[in-house]
Amino acid sequence: MAGAASALFLLDIKGRVLVWRDYRGDVSAVQAERFFTKLIEKEGDPQSQDPVVYDNGVSYMFIQHSNVYLMTASRQNCNAASLLSFLHRVVDVFKHYFEELEEESLRDNFVVVYELLDEMMDFGYPQYTEARILSEFIKTDAYRMETSQRPPMAVTNAVSWRSEGINYKKNEVFLDVVESVNILVNSNGQVIRSDVVGALKMRTYLSGMPECKLGLNDRVLLEAQGRATKGKAIDLEDIKFHQCVRLARFENDRTISFIPPDGAFDLMTYRLSTQVKPLIWVEAQVERHSRSRVEIMVKARSQFKERSTATNVEIELPVPVDASNPNIRTSMGSASYAPENDALLWKIKSFPGGKEYMLRSEFSLPSITAEEATPERKAPIRVKFEIPYFTVSGIQVRYLKIIEKSGYQALPWVRYITMAGDLEGIVTSVNLLTFSGIYGGDGTAGELSAFTQLRELGIKRV
Repeated sequence: MAGAASALFLLDIKGRVLVWRDYRGDVSAVQAERFFTKLIEKEGDPQSQDPVVYDNGVSYMFIQHSNVYLMTASRQNCNAASLLSFLHRVVDVFKHYFEELEEESLRDNFVVVYELLDEMMDFGYPQYTEARILSEFIKTDAYRMETSQRPPMAVTNAVSWRSEGINYKKNEVFLDVVESVNILVNSNGQVIRSDVVGALKMRTYLSGMPECKLGLNDRVLLEAQGRATKGKAIDLEDIKFHQCVRLARFENDRTISFIPPDGAFDLMTYRLSTQVKPLIWVEAQVERHSRSRVEIMVKARSQFKERSTATNVEIELPVPVDASNPNIRTSMGSASYAPENDALLWKIKSFPGGKEYMLRSEFSLPSITAEEATPERKAPIRVKFEIPYFTVSGIQVRYLKIIEKSGYQALPWVRYITMAGDLEGIVTSVNLLTFSGIYGGDGTAGELSAFTQLRELGIKRV
Protein backbone atom coordinates (compact mmCIF):
# COMPACT_ATOMS: atom_id res chain seq x y z
CA MET A 1 0.00 0.00 0.00
CA ALA A 2 1.12 3.57 -0.63
CA GLY A 3 1.36 4.61 3.04
CA ALA A 4 1.17 3.17 6.52
CA ALA A 5 -1.29 3.70 9.34
CA SER A 6 -0.01 5.85 12.17
CA ALA A 7 -2.27 4.47 14.88
CA LEU A 8 -5.26 2.23 15.48
CA PHE A 9 -8.09 3.24 17.84
CA LEU A 10 -10.92 1.23 19.36
CA LEU A 11 -13.68 3.58 20.54
CA ASP A 12 -16.99 3.08 22.32
CA ILE A 13 -20.29 4.29 20.91
CA LYS A 14 -19.75 7.73 22.52
CA GLY A 15 -16.31 8.21 21.00
CA ARG A 16 -14.28 7.45 24.13
CA VAL A 17 -11.01 5.59 23.58
CA LEU A 18 -11.07 2.01 24.84
CA VAL A 19 -7.78 0.83 23.34
CA TRP A 20 -5.33 2.50 21.01
CA ARG A 21 -1.97 1.50 19.58
CA ASP A 22 0.56 4.04 18.29
CA TYR A 23 2.70 2.60 15.49
CA ARG A 24 4.61 5.58 14.07
CA GLY A 25 4.57 8.32 16.72
CA ASP A 26 3.12 11.08 14.51
CA VAL A 27 -0.44 11.16 15.96
CA SER A 28 -1.79 11.41 19.50
CA ALA A 29 -4.88 10.32 21.39
CA VAL A 30 -6.37 13.74 20.65
CA GLN A 31 -6.91 12.57 17.07
CA ALA A 32 -9.66 10.22 18.27
CA GLU A 33 -11.60 13.17 19.69
CA ARG A 34 -11.20 15.12 16.44
CA PHE A 35 -12.34 12.09 14.45
CA PHE A 36 -15.51 11.67 16.49
CA THR A 37 -16.30 15.39 16.20
CA LYS A 38 -16.03 15.14 12.41
CA LEU A 39 -18.14 11.98 12.45
CA ILE A 40 -20.95 13.76 14.31
CA GLU A 41 -20.80 16.65 11.83
CA LYS A 42 -21.26 14.17 8.96
CA GLU A 43 -24.46 12.64 10.35
CA GLY A 44 -26.61 15.17 8.48
CA ASP A 45 -24.63 14.77 5.26
CA PRO A 46 -26.15 12.56 2.51
CA GLN A 47 -22.68 11.03 2.08
CA SER A 48 -22.37 10.20 5.79
CA GLN A 49 -21.88 6.53 4.89
CA ASP A 50 -18.41 7.34 3.59
CA PRO A 51 -15.97 5.34 5.79
CA VAL A 52 -13.18 7.92 5.34
CA VAL A 53 -12.89 11.24 7.20
CA TYR A 54 -10.26 13.95 6.59
CA ASP A 55 -9.12 16.63 9.07
CA ASN A 56 -5.98 18.80 9.11
CA GLY A 57 -3.81 16.43 7.08
CA VAL A 58 -4.95 13.28 8.90
CA SER A 59 -6.99 10.55 7.19
CA TYR A 60 -9.35 8.52 9.34
CA MET A 61 -10.67 5.18 8.06
CA PHE A 62 -13.25 3.46 10.25
CA ILE A 63 -15.88 0.75 10.55
CA GLN A 64 -18.49 0.12 13.22
CA HIS A 65 -19.16 -3.29 14.75
CA SER A 66 -21.81 -3.60 17.44
CA ASN A 67 -21.10 -0.77 19.92
CA VAL A 68 -17.43 -0.35 18.96
CA TYR A 69 -15.74 1.89 16.37
CA LEU A 70 -12.50 0.57 14.83
CA MET A 71 -10.48 3.44 13.31
CA THR A 72 -7.04 3.97 11.83
CA ALA A 73 -5.42 7.41 11.63
CA SER A 74 -2.64 8.24 9.19
CA ARG A 75 -0.73 11.28 7.95
CA GLN A 76 0.41 9.43 4.83
CA ASN A 77 -1.41 8.77 1.55
CA CYS A 78 -2.80 5.33 2.39
CA ASN A 79 -4.70 2.72 0.44
CA ALA A 80 -8.10 3.16 2.08
CA ALA A 81 -9.51 -0.13 0.77
CA SER A 82 -6.55 -2.05 2.19
CA LEU A 83 -6.88 -0.53 5.65
CA LEU A 84 -10.66 -0.99 5.71
CA SER A 85 -10.17 -4.63 4.76
CA PHE A 86 -7.62 -4.92 7.58
CA LEU A 87 -10.13 -3.52 10.09
CA HIS A 88 -12.66 -6.16 9.06
CA ARG A 89 -9.99 -8.84 9.58
CA VAL A 90 -9.31 -7.38 13.05
CA VAL A 91 -13.00 -7.88 13.84
CA ASP A 92 -12.80 -11.51 12.69
CA VAL A 93 -9.74 -12.18 14.88
CA PHE A 94 -11.31 -10.59 17.96
CA LYS A 95 -14.50 -12.59 17.45
CA HIS A 96 -12.37 -15.74 17.22
CA TYR A 97 -10.88 -14.95 20.64
CA PHE A 98 -13.85 -13.37 22.46
CA GLU A 99 -16.87 -14.91 20.65
CA GLU A 100 -18.43 -11.44 20.37
CA LEU A 101 -16.67 -8.12 19.79
CA GLU A 102 -18.18 -5.42 21.97
CA GLU A 103 -17.10 -2.86 24.55
CA GLU A 104 -17.31 -5.28 27.47
CA SER A 105 -15.18 -7.97 25.79
CA LEU A 106 -12.46 -5.39 25.01
CA ARG A 107 -12.38 -4.14 28.61
CA ASP A 108 -12.17 -7.69 29.98
CA ASN A 109 -9.35 -8.74 27.62
CA PHE A 110 -7.34 -5.58 26.96
CA VAL A 111 -4.03 -7.40 27.55
CA VAL A 112 -4.55 -9.88 24.73
CA VAL A 113 -6.02 -7.08 22.58
CA TYR A 114 -2.70 -5.21 22.74
CA GLU A 115 -0.80 -8.42 22.05
CA LEU A 116 -2.91 -9.13 18.98
CA LEU A 117 -2.55 -5.57 17.67
CA ASP A 118 1.24 -5.86 18.01
CA GLU A 119 1.26 -9.05 15.93
CA MET A 120 -1.32 -8.00 13.34
CA MET A 121 0.32 -4.68 12.43
CA ASP A 122 4.00 -3.68 12.40
CA PHE A 123 5.00 -0.02 12.06
CA GLY A 124 1.62 0.70 10.50
CA TYR A 125 1.70 -2.13 7.95
CA PRO A 126 -0.70 -5.12 8.23
CA GLN A 127 1.03 -8.42 8.97
CA TYR A 128 -0.75 -11.59 10.18
CA THR A 129 -4.55 -11.67 10.11
CA GLU A 130 -5.24 -15.40 10.14
CA ALA A 131 -6.96 -16.15 13.46
CA ARG A 132 -6.04 -19.84 13.43
CA ILE A 133 -2.34 -19.05 13.06
CA LEU A 134 -2.39 -16.32 15.73
CA SER A 135 -4.11 -18.64 18.18
CA GLU A 136 -1.18 -21.03 17.95
CA PHE A 137 1.12 -18.67 19.83
CA ILE A 138 -1.29 -16.22 21.51
CA LYS A 139 -3.48 -18.32 23.79
CA THR A 140 -6.17 -17.02 26.13
CA ASP A 141 -8.21 -18.66 28.85
CA ALA A 142 -10.73 -16.24 30.33
CA TYR A 143 -8.49 -13.37 31.53
CA ARG A 144 -5.19 -15.24 31.24
CA MET A 145 -2.86 -15.20 28.26
CA GLU A 146 -0.12 -17.67 27.42
CA THR A 147 2.51 -17.20 24.72
CA SER A 148 4.76 -19.89 23.34
CA GLN A 149 8.51 -19.50 23.35
CA ARG A 150 8.74 -19.60 19.59
CA PRO A 151 6.22 -18.60 16.92
CA PRO A 152 4.75 -21.25 14.62
CA MET A 153 6.48 -21.89 11.32
CA ALA A 154 3.57 -20.34 9.43
CA VAL A 155 4.49 -16.88 10.76
CA THR A 156 7.94 -17.03 9.19
CA ASN A 157 6.95 -19.20 6.23
CA ALA A 158 5.89 -17.98 2.79
CA VAL A 159 2.60 -19.87 3.29
CA SER A 160 1.42 -17.84 6.29
CA TRP A 161 -2.18 -19.09 6.07
CA ARG A 162 -1.41 -22.79 6.69
CA SER A 163 0.48 -24.60 9.45
CA GLU A 164 2.80 -27.54 8.85
CA GLY A 165 2.24 -31.03 10.18
CA ILE A 166 -1.51 -31.20 9.49
CA ASN A 167 -2.71 -34.80 9.23
CA TYR A 168 -6.10 -36.36 8.49
CA LYS A 169 -7.05 -40.02 8.26
CA LYS A 170 -9.50 -39.24 5.44
CA ASN A 171 -8.47 -36.47 3.05
CA GLU A 172 -11.46 -34.62 1.62
CA VAL A 173 -12.30 -31.30 -0.04
CA PHE A 174 -15.81 -29.83 -0.12
CA LEU A 175 -16.60 -26.97 -2.49
CA ASP A 176 -19.80 -24.91 -2.47
CA VAL A 177 -20.56 -22.68 -5.44
CA VAL A 178 -22.85 -20.11 -3.80
CA GLU A 179 -24.52 -17.43 -5.89
CA SER A 180 -26.73 -14.46 -5.00
CA VAL A 181 -29.09 -13.12 -7.65
CA ASN A 182 -29.94 -9.39 -7.75
CA ILE A 183 -32.86 -8.27 -9.92
CA LEU A 184 -34.69 -4.96 -10.36
CA VAL A 185 -38.08 -5.04 -12.12
CA ASN A 186 -40.08 -1.97 -13.22
CA SER A 187 -43.83 -1.45 -12.99
CA ASN A 188 -44.37 -3.09 -16.40
CA GLY A 189 -42.79 -6.34 -15.24
CA GLN A 190 -39.59 -5.78 -17.24
CA VAL A 191 -36.23 -6.70 -15.75
CA ILE A 192 -34.13 -3.53 -15.98
CA ARG A 193 -31.13 -4.76 -13.98
CA SER A 194 -29.87 -8.20 -13.09
CA ASP A 195 -26.58 -9.69 -12.06
CA VAL A 196 -25.21 -12.66 -10.14
CA VAL A 197 -22.72 -12.29 -7.30
CA GLY A 198 -21.01 -15.58 -6.49
CA ALA A 199 -18.47 -17.13 -4.17
CA LEU A 200 -16.52 -20.38 -4.14
CA LYS A 201 -16.58 -21.54 -0.52
CA MET A 202 -14.25 -24.38 0.41
CA ARG A 203 -13.77 -26.59 3.43
CA THR A 204 -10.58 -28.64 3.27
CA TYR A 205 -9.49 -31.62 5.35
CA LEU A 206 -6.12 -32.31 3.75
CA SER A 207 -2.83 -33.53 5.18
CA GLY A 208 0.55 -31.90 4.56
CA MET A 209 1.01 -29.05 2.08
CA PRO A 210 -1.25 -29.98 -0.87
CA GLU A 211 -1.24 -28.18 -4.21
CA CYS A 212 -4.76 -27.66 -5.57
CA LYS A 213 -5.79 -26.76 -9.12
CA LEU A 214 -9.30 -25.68 -9.99
CA GLY A 215 -10.81 -25.31 -13.47
CA LEU A 216 -14.05 -23.51 -14.32
CA ASN A 217 -16.01 -23.12 -17.55
CA ASP A 218 -14.39 -19.70 -17.96
CA ARG A 219 -14.92 -18.35 -21.48
CA VAL A 220 -11.52 -16.62 -21.60
CA LEU A 221 -9.72 -19.84 -20.67
CA LEU A 222 -11.66 -22.07 -23.07
CA GLU A 223 -11.18 -19.68 -26.00
CA ALA A 224 -7.45 -19.43 -25.24
CA GLN A 225 -7.24 -23.23 -25.38
CA GLY A 226 -9.14 -23.27 -28.67
CA ARG A 227 -12.11 -25.15 -27.25
CA ALA A 228 -15.64 -24.57 -28.53
CA THR A 229 -17.74 -22.98 -25.80
CA LYS A 230 -21.18 -23.93 -27.26
CA GLY A 231 -22.89 -21.50 -24.90
CA LYS A 232 -21.72 -23.27 -21.75
CA ALA A 233 -18.94 -20.85 -20.86
CA ILE A 234 -19.37 -17.84 -18.57
CA ASP A 235 -17.71 -14.44 -18.39
CA LEU A 236 -16.33 -13.80 -14.90
CA GLU A 237 -16.08 -10.17 -13.78
CA ASP A 238 -14.80 -8.39 -10.65
CA ILE A 239 -12.88 -11.46 -9.50
CA LYS A 240 -11.41 -11.41 -5.99
CA PHE A 241 -9.22 -14.26 -4.74
CA HIS A 242 -8.09 -15.47 -1.34
CA GLN A 243 -4.45 -14.68 -0.66
CA CYS A 244 -3.53 -18.35 -1.20
CA VAL A 245 -4.20 -18.16 -4.98
CA ARG A 246 -1.17 -17.58 -7.23
CA LEU A 247 -2.26 -14.45 -9.08
CA ALA A 248 0.61 -14.52 -11.60
CA ARG A 249 -0.42 -18.00 -12.70
CA PHE A 250 -4.04 -16.93 -13.12
CA GLU A 251 -3.09 -13.86 -15.17
CA ASN A 252 -0.93 -15.96 -17.48
CA ASP A 253 -3.17 -18.95 -18.23
CA ARG A 254 -6.35 -18.44 -16.10
CA THR A 255 -5.44 -21.45 -13.93
CA ILE A 256 -6.55 -21.24 -10.29
CA SER A 257 -3.63 -22.79 -8.41
CA PHE A 258 -3.26 -22.60 -4.62
CA ILE A 259 -2.19 -24.19 -1.34
CA PRO A 260 -5.42 -24.04 0.69
CA PRO A 261 -5.80 -23.00 4.33
CA ASP A 262 -7.01 -25.68 6.72
CA GLY A 263 -10.76 -25.59 7.28
CA ALA A 264 -13.32 -23.22 5.79
CA PHE A 265 -12.50 -20.18 3.63
CA ASP A 266 -13.73 -18.27 0.58
CA LEU A 267 -11.52 -19.16 -2.36
CA MET A 268 -12.98 -16.66 -4.82
CA THR A 269 -15.77 -14.13 -5.26
CA TYR A 270 -16.99 -12.92 -8.65
CA ARG A 271 -19.81 -11.20 -10.51
CA LEU A 272 -21.70 -12.08 -13.68
CA SER A 273 -23.70 -9.52 -15.66
CA THR A 274 -26.37 -11.81 -16.98
CA GLN A 275 -30.11 -11.55 -17.64
CA VAL A 276 -32.02 -13.43 -14.93
CA LYS A 277 -35.75 -13.66 -14.33
CA PRO A 278 -37.37 -14.22 -10.90
CA LEU A 279 -37.79 -17.95 -10.40
CA ILE A 280 -41.04 -17.53 -8.44
CA TRP A 281 -43.12 -14.59 -9.65
CA VAL A 282 -45.82 -13.18 -7.38
CA GLU A 283 -48.66 -10.92 -8.49
CA ALA A 284 -50.89 -9.28 -5.87
CA GLN A 285 -54.07 -7.27 -6.22
CA VAL A 286 -55.77 -5.41 -3.36
CA GLU A 287 -59.42 -4.36 -3.66
CA ARG A 288 -61.34 -2.28 -1.13
CA HIS A 289 -65.01 -3.12 -1.63
CA SER A 290 -66.04 -0.70 1.11
CA ARG A 291 -64.54 1.09 4.06
CA SER A 292 -65.04 -1.99 6.21
CA ARG A 293 -63.77 -4.79 3.92
CA VAL A 294 -60.61 -5.44 1.91
CA GLU A 295 -59.87 -8.37 -0.41
CA ILE A 296 -56.36 -9.52 -1.36
CA MET A 297 -55.83 -11.84 -4.34
CA VAL A 298 -52.39 -13.34 -4.95
CA LYS A 299 -51.06 -15.45 -7.81
CA ALA A 300 -47.71 -17.26 -7.50
CA ARG A 301 -46.08 -18.74 -10.59
CA SER A 302 -42.89 -20.81 -10.86
CA GLN A 303 -40.73 -19.74 -13.81
CA PHE A 304 -38.28 -22.64 -13.97
CA LYS A 305 -38.29 -26.01 -15.72
CA GLU A 306 -40.69 -28.75 -14.68
CA ARG A 307 -37.88 -31.12 -13.72
CA SER A 308 -37.00 -28.84 -10.78
CA THR A 309 -39.11 -28.35 -7.67
CA ALA A 310 -39.02 -25.56 -5.11
CA THR A 311 -39.46 -26.65 -1.50
CA ASN A 312 -40.34 -24.86 1.74
CA VAL A 313 -41.87 -21.92 -0.10
CA GLU A 314 -43.00 -19.09 2.20
CA ILE A 315 -44.81 -16.02 0.88
CA GLU A 316 -45.35 -13.21 3.39
CA LEU A 317 -48.13 -10.81 2.38
CA PRO A 318 -48.62 -7.50 4.23
CA VAL A 319 -52.13 -6.63 5.42
CA PRO A 320 -53.55 -3.44 6.98
CA VAL A 321 -52.54 -2.96 10.61
CA ASP A 322 -56.18 -2.75 11.72
CA ALA A 323 -57.38 -5.82 9.79
CA SER A 324 -59.39 -8.53 11.55
CA ASN A 325 -61.60 -11.58 10.93
CA PRO A 326 -59.49 -13.18 8.17
CA ASN A 327 -61.14 -15.48 5.63
CA ILE A 328 -58.46 -17.27 3.59
CA ARG A 329 -58.68 -19.78 0.73
CA THR A 330 -55.75 -21.29 -1.20
CA SER A 331 -55.44 -23.66 -4.15
CA MET A 332 -52.27 -25.20 -2.65
CA GLY A 333 -50.58 -25.22 0.73
CA SER A 334 -51.77 -23.53 3.89
CA ALA A 335 -52.09 -19.90 4.94
CA SER A 336 -52.41 -18.25 8.34
CA TYR A 337 -52.80 -14.72 9.67
CA ALA A 338 -49.86 -13.40 11.72
CA PRO A 339 -51.21 -10.28 13.49
CA GLU A 340 -47.91 -9.69 15.31
CA ASN A 341 -46.30 -9.01 11.91
CA ASP A 342 -49.39 -7.52 10.23
CA ALA A 343 -48.94 -10.15 7.56
CA LEU A 344 -50.47 -13.21 5.95
CA LEU A 345 -48.11 -16.21 5.70
CA TRP A 346 -48.65 -18.62 2.79
CA LYS A 347 -46.65 -21.88 2.99
CA ILE A 348 -46.24 -24.40 0.16
CA LYS A 349 -44.06 -27.44 0.87
CA SER A 350 -43.57 -28.41 -2.79
CA PHE A 351 -43.81 -26.02 -5.76
CA PRO A 352 -42.97 -27.79 -9.09
CA GLY A 353 -41.75 -25.85 -12.08
CA GLY A 354 -44.28 -24.43 -14.51
CA LYS A 355 -47.09 -24.37 -11.94
CA GLU A 356 -49.35 -21.55 -10.76
CA TYR A 357 -51.26 -21.31 -7.50
CA MET A 358 -53.80 -18.83 -6.15
CA LEU A 359 -54.67 -17.34 -2.77
CA ARG A 360 -57.73 -15.26 -1.95
CA SER A 361 -58.19 -13.59 1.42
CA GLU A 362 -60.71 -11.19 2.89
CA PHE A 363 -60.30 -9.01 6.00
CA SER A 364 -62.64 -6.75 7.95
CA LEU A 365 -61.65 -3.16 8.66
CA PRO A 366 -62.92 -0.71 11.30
CA SER A 367 -65.99 1.11 10.07
CA ILE A 368 -64.84 4.34 11.77
CA THR A 369 -61.42 5.85 11.00
CA ALA A 370 -59.55 8.65 12.75
CA GLU A 371 -59.64 12.11 11.22
CA GLU A 372 -55.84 12.27 11.17
CA ALA A 373 -55.21 8.73 10.03
CA THR A 374 -51.69 7.84 9.00
CA PRO A 375 -51.21 6.95 5.33
CA GLU A 376 -51.33 3.26 4.50
CA ARG A 377 -47.89 1.65 4.56
CA LYS A 378 -46.37 0.17 1.40
CA ALA A 379 -44.86 -2.96 2.90
CA PRO A 380 -43.15 -5.48 0.60
CA ILE A 381 -44.14 -9.03 -0.18
CA ARG A 382 -41.36 -11.45 0.75
CA VAL A 383 -40.80 -14.87 -0.80
CA LYS A 384 -38.48 -17.59 0.52
CA PHE A 385 -37.83 -20.94 -1.12
CA GLU A 386 -35.25 -23.59 -1.96
CA ILE A 387 -34.56 -25.29 -5.29
CA PRO A 388 -32.14 -28.26 -5.03
CA TYR A 389 -29.77 -29.20 -7.88
CA PHE A 390 -30.22 -25.80 -9.53
CA THR A 391 -27.85 -23.11 -10.83
CA VAL A 392 -28.74 -19.79 -12.41
CA SER A 393 -25.52 -18.61 -14.06
CA GLY A 394 -24.44 -21.98 -15.46
CA ILE A 395 -21.04 -21.94 -13.74
CA GLN A 396 -19.45 -25.38 -13.62
CA VAL A 397 -16.40 -26.82 -11.90
CA ARG A 398 -14.61 -28.70 -14.68
CA TYR A 399 -11.99 -30.25 -12.40
CA LEU A 400 -10.49 -30.01 -8.92
CA LYS A 401 -7.09 -31.69 -8.58
CA ILE A 402 -5.21 -32.23 -5.31
CA ILE A 403 -1.51 -33.06 -5.49
CA GLU A 404 0.62 -33.76 -2.37
CA LYS A 405 4.17 -35.12 -2.19
CA SER A 406 3.10 -38.09 -0.04
CA GLY A 407 0.85 -39.20 -2.91
CA TYR A 408 -2.40 -39.75 -0.98
CA GLN A 409 -5.73 -39.81 -2.81
CA ALA A 410 -8.13 -37.01 -1.84
CA LEU A 411 -11.88 -36.97 -2.42
CA PRO A 412 -13.24 -33.69 -3.84
CA TRP A 413 -16.99 -32.99 -3.71
CA VAL A 414 -18.84 -30.07 -5.31
CA ARG A 415 -22.29 -28.65 -4.58
CA TYR A 416 -24.09 -25.80 -6.36
CA ILE A 417 -26.29 -23.39 -4.37
CA THR A 418 -28.01 -20.25 -5.64
CA MET A 419 -29.33 -17.72 -3.15
CA ALA A 420 -31.66 -14.85 -4.03
CA GLY A 421 -30.27 -11.44 -3.13
CA ASP A 422 -32.05 -8.16 -3.86
CA LEU A 423 -34.96 -8.98 -6.15
CA GLU A 424 -37.33 -6.04 -6.39
CA GLY A 425 -40.17 -5.20 -8.72
CA ILE A 426 -43.58 -3.64 -9.00
CA VAL A 427 -46.16 -6.08 -10.34
CA THR A 428 -49.27 -4.46 -8.89
CA SER A 429 -50.57 -0.96 -8.45
CA VAL A 430 -50.74 -1.37 -4.69
CA ASN A 431 -47.52 -2.74 -3.27
CA LEU A 432 -43.81 -2.85 -4.00
CA LEU A 433 -42.90 -6.52 -4.14
CA THR A 434 -39.46 -7.64 -2.96
CA PHE A 435 -38.32 -11.21 -3.24
CA SER A 436 -35.69 -12.89 -1.10
CA GLY A 437 -35.05 -16.61 -0.91
CA ILE A 438 -32.65 -19.49 -1.22
CA TYR A 439 -32.25 -21.56 -4.36
CA GLY A 440 -30.43 -24.71 -3.31
CA GLY A 441 -29.46 -26.45 -0.09
CA ASP A 442 -28.82 -25.08 3.39
CA GLY A 443 -26.01 -22.82 2.11
CA THR A 444 -23.55 -23.54 4.92
CA ALA A 445 -20.16 -24.84 3.88
CA GLY A 446 -19.52 -25.83 7.50
CA GLU A 447 -22.04 -28.67 7.28
CA LEU A 448 -20.54 -30.30 4.22
CA SER A 449 -18.66 -32.94 6.19
CA ALA A 450 -21.93 -34.43 7.48
CA PHE A 451 -23.23 -35.62 4.13
CA THR A 452 -24.39 -39.20 4.12
CA GLN A 453 -26.72 -39.31 1.12
CA LEU A 454 -24.59 -37.44 -1.38
CA ARG A 455 -26.59 -38.40 -4.43
CA GLU A 456 -29.87 -37.18 -2.93
CA LEU A 457 -28.31 -33.91 -1.79
CA GLY A 458 -27.14 -33.01 -5.27
CA ILE A 459 -23.40 -33.38 -4.57
CA LYS A 460 -21.10 -34.91 -7.08
CA ARG A 461 -17.49 -35.96 -7.47
CA VAL A 462 -15.23 -34.00 -9.84
